[in-house]
Amino acid sequence: MTRRRCATAAITVVCALTVLASPAYAAPAPPAPPRPEKSLEEVRKEIDGLYRQAASATDAFNLAEERAEKQSAEIVRLAQAIVDGRARIDDLKKRAGAAARAQYRNGGVPDEAKFVLTDDPRRFLDGAGRLQQGQKATRDLLGELNRTQADLEAYTRTASSEWTRLETSRVRQAKAKKEIETKIAAAEKLESQLEAEERERLLQLEQQEQTQAQTAWIGSGVLKDIAGSASEQGRKAIEFATAQIGKPYVWGAEGPGSYDCSGLTQRSWGSAGKAIPRTSQEQWRLLPRIDIRDMRPGDLIIYHEDASHVGMYIGDGAIVHAPRPGRNVTIAGAGSMRILGVVRPDK
Repeated sequence: MTRRRCATAAITVVCALTVLASPAYAAPAPPAPPRPEKSLEEVRKEIDGLYRQAASATDAFNLAEERAEKQSAEIVRLAQAIVDGRARIDDLKKRAGAAARAQYRNGGVPDEAKFVLTDDPRRFLDGAGRLQQGQKATRDLLGELNRTQADLEAYTRTASSEWTRLETSRVRQAKAKKEIETKIAAAEKLESQLEAEERERLLQLEQQEQTQAQTAWIGSGVLKDIAGSASEQGRKAIEFATAQIGKPYVWGAEGPGSYDCSGLTQRSWGSAGKAIPRTSQEQWRLLPRIDIRDMRPGDLIIYHEDASHVGMYIGDGAIVHAPRPGRNVTIAGAGSMRILGVVRPDK
């Protein structure tokens, strides 16, 4: 009996040791609750928001690019002015040196002064006049030399400032480009995760929202007061813009194969002989503003609170515009988006 109890105890100890030596297995964690799926409308709004942010960044990129081009051209101009200034200074120094050497060879007395010392009255008067002319020429030479040196120093300082501004513009360009690419990539990723039927439905939702906004805008009676006709330049701008219908939106593009929204309006008015700013925000800031009820075909309608989009009014409550990445230049309702205001390039 004692022997049996000892065996039983030994077995118990061995089993306990075996359990302790074995790896512990935790009970499987309960599955995480499924993440609530977004509705197609929520996805559409998120995509629209990303493209809106990309549009704002595109304006920043275009403005920085335009400034960089102007600053580069100014730096080239200043560099040439510096080269010309240095050549002019070298020439003036040579002329001043030649005059000084001639005076030294004559014992410190200029040729004109020798005639002053003559006993001949005529030669005296002639020499006096030539002496005055020589003195004036010397003063003019020294004055021009000083002015040229001052101009050269000013050109150098300005070129240095322009270079600093150019580098700032390039940094802004790079930052805006990265933001644009990030936002567009995020929007495209969201769209790519949708089934073909969902993408079609997404487009329908987008068009439905635009139609509702356009209907409400027309229903306000605004078109009753809009009866202006396009100017000659406005007609030319419209002809150019409508000829681009079907070409793709590409951010930063100014044609001829693709456009962003402000690239289209700038090129259209440029074809009509009117230069306007590159970005929609600058078009809003710098072009003459008019009341929407005084709008006429050819005017530019600026959209959204940040003036990040622009279209050209073509009459009958419609615009031609380059909407966003993934879309082509098209005709849309002028009231299909939130209107900030109207500007007239040829006012």
